[in-house]
Amino acid sequence: MAVSELPLFPLGTVLLPGGRVSLRIFEPRYLDLVKRCGRSGEGFGICLILAGSEVGEAATPAAHGTEAVIVDFSLTDDGLLGLTVEGRRRFHVERTRVRDDGLVLGDVSWIEEPAPETLRDEHALLSVLLARILDKAGLDHEGPGKGNLADAAWVGWRLAEWLPLEPTERLALLQTADPHERLQQLVERLPDFQAE
Repeated sequence: MAVSELPLFPLGTVLLPGGRVSLRIFEPRYLDLVKRCGRSGEGFGICLILAGSEVGEAATPAAHGTEAVIVDFSLTDDGLLGLTVEGRRRFHVERTRVRDDGLVLGDVSWIEEPAPETLRDEHALLSVLLARILDKAGLDHEGPGKGNLADAAWVGWRLAEWLPLEPTERLALLQTADPHERLQQLVERLPDFQAE
């Protein structure tokens, strides 16, 4: 399996494929990273922090993450660079090293995604649930069981993004290879989100 070098951005959250995260950039190592990515069009990796913090010394990233591609940028009210990034490919970190400026570089292997699969009958309720969430958020969709709401992987990623899960739970879902298994894990969590 081929290994690629990827700059890593350890965060206290998990970026999922197709999901978006807003970042505030102020540390020189990350400003340089953003400049380089802006010139080359390449992405960087976002991994959940296992030890350390987002600011200061290099943090210890999880072994799984998602490639982030910059889709928008602006200046925040406090004069910092604000980015919106979108998750693309998943990866596994084989090893890391820290540059002198504190930027963590990872040798990563890309995780091959399975071909798109339709939701199974036992997970149809998740399509209905996600349609309701999208309605409340004012986001367009084709209706439960249609378009993206019929795609097992897409439904799983979006529910993992929208449901009130802990970052470690999202990381576990990110590590799950089979989209139907990911959906089953979400089904098993649904009783925890019911109002008393």
